[in-house]
Amino acid sequence: MEVILLERIAKLGQMGETVKVRDGFARNYLLPEGKALRANAANKTRFEAERATLEARNLERKSEAQKVADQLEGKSFIVVRSAGETGQLYGSVAARDVIDVLAAEGFNIGRNQVHLNTPIKTIGLHTVELQLHAEVEINIQLNVARTADEAERQAKGETLTSAEAIYGVDEDALRPEDFFDPDADNAEEDDA
Repeated sequence: MEVILLERIAKLGQMGETVKVRDGFARNYLLPEGKALRANAANKTRFEAERATLEARNLERKSEAQKVADQLEGKSFIVVRSAGETGQLYGSVAARDVIDVLAAEGFNIGRNQVHLNTPIKTIGLHTVELQLHAEVEINIQLNVARTADEAERQAKGETLTSAEAIYGVDEDALRPEDFFDPDADNAEEDDA
């Protein structure tokens, strides 16, 4: 199906272009969301008549997205999750979790604006891309840690996936004597 785009759509085209898309994509997404019109003579004249209004609305949305992007620039957000000693999370951090963290800070971001290819499954510092507008993209940093204290340590550059980092013990320096009392067997024999 051929449609006329009413706004810039990534990997598809610019506003005003006539593009050929799959029927389902047009019927289920582009047309209901108001992002395109069917390409016919009546809609082409309608688009040309409304072009100035559409461009003004697009510019307004872009400026609003840019304001939000300026506020988010360089920010880091802490996400506290349970994890094992190796740093593997017991759950994961998905797009909805990113939205919840941003909402707690006062930012209203939609789930479709968070570009997370795969859920985050380990502790550490992770970069997440937000596409606030077709022409405004920004990266934020998520600091995924077990506690807020660990998040501060990670932010300073410390790696928290070893026993030494977690417990303050160098696991290579440990010997069997550190775990067992060699005199325990002798004490039991003396009591008998």
